[in-house]
This record gives sequence, structure tokens and C-alpha cells, in this order.
Amino acid sequence: MTEAAISDHGLIGDLQTAALVSTDGSVDWFCCPRFDSPSVFGALLDDEKGGHFRIRPHADYDSRQLYLPDTAVLITRFTTASGMGEVVDFMPPAGNVATANHKLIRMVRCVRGEMTFDFDIAPRFDYGRKAHRTDMTRNGVVFSTDTQTLTLHVVREPGDELLAQVRIDENDLHVSVALKAGDVRGVVLESAAEGPPREIRVAEFQQMHDETVRYWRTWLHRSTYTGRWREILQRSAITLKLMTYAPSGGLVAAPTTGLPEQVGGERNWDYRYTWVRDASFSVYALLRLGFLEESAKFSQWLRDRADERVGGEGGPLNIMYRVDGSSDLKEESLDHWSGYRGSRPVRIGNGAADQLQLDIYGEALDSIFFADKRGLEVGHRGWLAVRELLNWLTEHWDQPEEGIWETRGGRKDFTYGRLMSWVAFDRGIRMAAVHGRPASLMRWTEARDAIYEQIMEKGWNPESRAFVQHYGSDTLDSSLLRMSSVGFISPYDPMWASTLRAMEDQLVTDSLVYRYNPEASPDGLRGSEGTFSLCSFMFVDALARAGRLEDARLAFEKMLTYANHVGLFSEEIALSGEQIGNFPQAFTHLALIDAAITLDEALDRGRPALMGD
Repeated sequence: MTEAAISDHGLIGDLQTAALVSTDGSVDWFCCPRFDSPSVFGALLDDEKGGHFRIRPHADYDSRQLYLPDTAVLITRFTTASGMGEVVDFMPPAGNVATANHKLIRMVRCVRGEMTFDFDIAPRFDYGRKAHRTDMTRNGVVFSTDTQTLTLHVVREPGDELLAQVRIDENDLHVSVALKAGDVRGVVLESAAEGPPREIRVAEFQQMHDETVRYWRTWLHRSTYTGRWREILQRSAITLKLMTYAPSGGLVAAPTTGLPEQVGGERNWDYRYTWVRDASFSVYALLRLGFLEESAKFSQWLRDRADERVGGEGGPLNIMYRVDGSSDLKEESLDHWSGYRGSRPVRIGNGAADQLQLDIYGEALDSIFFADKRGLEVGHRGWLAVRELLNWLTEHWDQPEEGIWETRGGRKDFTYGRLMSWVAFDRGIRMAAVHGRPASLMRWTEARDAIYEQIMEKGWNPESRAFVQHYGSDTLDSSLLRMSSVGFISPYDPMWASTLRAMEDQLVTDSLVYRYNPEASPDGLRGSEGTFSLCSFMFVDALARAGRLEDARLAFEKMLTYANHVGLFSEEIALSGEQIGNFPQAFTHLALIDAAITLDEALDRGRPALMGD
């Protein structure tokens, strides 16, 4: 069979884990019981050894895929010469208490004519490293290892035994079911089920579907956004929610690992963790849409990490954690997997977890400050954690670091790290003043002002007439597109206008934006990468703030054309226009939300948005 592209998938989930379903009806990625657990289905990274759960017509077919409006319920529609059918995939929300029990529900129905569906269920536990047993009963099948079970419950009505043909081949299950117009059947795949497989009637099946639909529409109704791109932003909001681990409030950067930044290359990282940076940005984006509960939950998560102070060389905070807040992210390679289109190594864990990246303190404080302004005021314990972070930063901001992009080419004096350290002090000073909190204001103010002077002196290259990636270089870096949005520099300042023009000349290609030029600034890795969609949306935001509204709107509309068929974005866009990198990526969707709201408000006013608008 032909390997599905990254973008040929929709995302479903239950707020503790998630699955990717392809346009040909295959669950190609599913980790259980959590986002960062080993995979059970991993065909996206190795079609032969990764495992899959496929439901498709027996005859030749065409397929289309869409979400049920305002939900995370995914519908894959098939047409054949004899009829039309659908596979409806969803996962009922698992709740706020961590559990090993999860349900992946696949509803199959014939809409017109008649259709025979083939079910192929081939789990590969522990990334395909652990063999399993398969035991069949009258009402379903149990796939098990010594530590994990998946129970397949059959959905049927009395007399349905005549509809299905079943066989087991090398512990994989193969079923064929013939349906006619109006028939609804399917299966429920349940992890850590309490009992044996049971028969589920269609009415109960439909009730699980209706309750899941109701949950998502009730949640989405809390959005306060009514602007030009409402449906697009709602889809991004649902996507961010799907990547949130409800028990802790942590948001994973993506539900996948090992998807390449260059097909065939080695830039294949594990993104199934909570980055302080990404999750902080998500607070900002979701608050702008009116989702207060998620912002409050993550603020609690961040405060807990600050209280624990388990960070190593990188300071009191690690740059990333597991979804439960633990910090063991040992990096290793799955050498038995071929990788997406031969892109190896396939990595799990992340060796960048203990890097020194000073910008995370600015992102964390900026999100806390923004939440505080929106009514989520920092309490006493939270303020003590903020104060400790800033006191540590006063002693450590002025040193080389690895930077936002987790380069492995050695530490440098990255301008973005200094910029966000300035943000950290600025936001801390403002909160202390507003609420009258005890603080080392003189030390914080001296540090903030020293950073400002240093960036203006060393971060500015007079020959390039631009702010540069790190001191002493002439390399540009699109992370600095945030300089005006965080209020460090006026969007009308000639130095900023010149920097924006330089980035357009060197990093922008028809609305798509590169992070930086790896050849000009070696990052310790072989190969190149695509344009970074986060940066492309940051470019839109920067243009809007600078008053270039027509340019901003055109760039934004162009970016929307790179979404996949259900509105999802991966990390990067290749030269061919295909999506590459881990998928879907939270960074991209939160930047889309920010850019849309900034541009929307600027268009309404006929002027650019200033910081804090």
C-alpha cells in the first residue's frame, strides 16, 4: 500500500492521549495510556512494524475526511461503485483524573447502497518491541502483553453473526462486515478494561457519540471570538484542547515523535512533552479566545514546576517536562523502525530537556502577567515562585545559552534569550507595582535596563541594519519577530522597520518564513529544514503591528492554504508545499490564533495593534 502523508490525517483524542486517523481509514498513530506512552499503533513511522487499525471498503474507493462541525469527531467518507459509507472516529473525554482506561470508538455506517468494510487490527505494543497474545470470545477480542491489554468490544444487533467473517492471522485480527443503507455497526477499542469483551448495542453506541458531540460543542461555546476567521480559530482551539493533558493542564508540543523536519534527514525529535515555552504561549492564545479554565490550569502546572525547582544546569525550570510534570526524558532511538519515508533515527525522549534556554522565563512570566490582567490574579504562593525565578534570573541572564531552537552547536549569546529575559523582569516589575507585592524591585529594574542597553548595543548589527540572532554575528533569526509584540521596541521604530525588511529579504519566501539559515549559523546537525509555520504566523502579527495591514492579510490568507484538509498544521512546510515535522503542532496553531486576532482587531480599527491590545 502507499504510505500516507503526514497531512493525510485528522486528530482525535480524549484529553489524555490522542490518535491520528488517515484519509483511508487507518489509525496510524496511537499511544496509550498517555500522549508520552509507548505507541500501540505506529504505522506513521513504520508501516510494516509499527502497527495499525484500518477500516476501509473491500472494493476500490475514493475517500474524503471532515470533522463534525464544532467537535473533535472525525468522519471519513468512502464512495465505491455500489454505495457510500462512513467511518466516524472519536474518543469520549477521559476526565481530569489520570487513568489507563481509554476508549477509541469507530462507528461504521452505510449511507447509500451497500458496502462491505474490511477491519484489520494489528497492534504493536511498546513501539513494536513487545509481542502480544490474541484471545477471541463471542463478543470481541483481547490483545494483551504481560503489562497491557486492549479489549475490542463488538457493536451489533441480534442476528449480526451472519454479517461478519472473522479470522486471526499471526495474532492480528481481520474482519469483513457487509452492510446495507441505514446499517450502523462498529467497534470500541478499550485499554485496561475491567472485564471481558461485551456486546454493545447500536443505541448505546449512538449515546456515546452524542455525549462526545455535546461535550465539544459545550466547551467551544465558551469562546468569545466573533471575528473574520471564526471557524478556523475554533478548529485551532479544539486542536490545542486535544493536545492538553487534562489531569495536569500540561499541553504537549505535538502528539507525535520522529516526524522529520527534512524527509530523509536526522532532525526527528520527540514532541510529546510539555514545553514551558509552547504551553505559555498557549495560555496567551486561549485567553484571547476567552478560555479561562485552561489558562488557570496551566498556571497551576507552571507554579508547581517552579516550586519543585528540579531544573538542572538550565536553572530552576527545565525547558520541558512529561505531561505529569516529571522530568525524566532520556533520549534514545528506535533502531528497528524505518522512520517516516526513511527518516532516521526515530527518537523517543528528548536530550534537549536540560539545556539552558533563558527565554523560557520570559515566556512563563509573560503568560502569568497576561492571565493576571485577565482576572487570574497570582496568589501568594504563586508570587513567591515568581519572585524566586526572577531573583535567580538576575544572577544568570548574562551568559551564553542554547537558544529557543534547541540547537546542538554550542552556547551563544542569543538575542532572543536576552529579549525574553527583559520581558521576564518587565512583567514581574509591573505585577509587583499593581498588586503591591514584595519584590527586589531595584535589582530587577537594574537587570531589565541593563538587558535593554546590551541588546541595543550588541544585538544590533549596524552593517546589516537589523537585530541579529546572537551577538557578534550578522545572521537573522525570525524568533526576533516578537520584539515589537512584547513591547521591547515600537513597531514604528526605524530600527525595527529595517529589521523587518531584512528578514523579508533573507528569511521570507512568499509568506513562508525560515527560522534562520543553518548554513550561516551552524546548529550542530546535518541537513536543512522547511519553513517554520510558527514564524510565518509571527510574521503576520509583526506586519499587522507595523501598520502593513494589506501585506499582513495577504500573508495570512496564503498561510491558510497550507493547512491540511481538516484545518491542521504540522511544524513546517517543505519546498514542495507538503507538511513536514511533528503533527499537528501546538506552536503553529497558537500562533495562528494570535496572528488572526491581532490582524482582525487592527483591520477593525484601521490601525495596527499595540502591545497588550
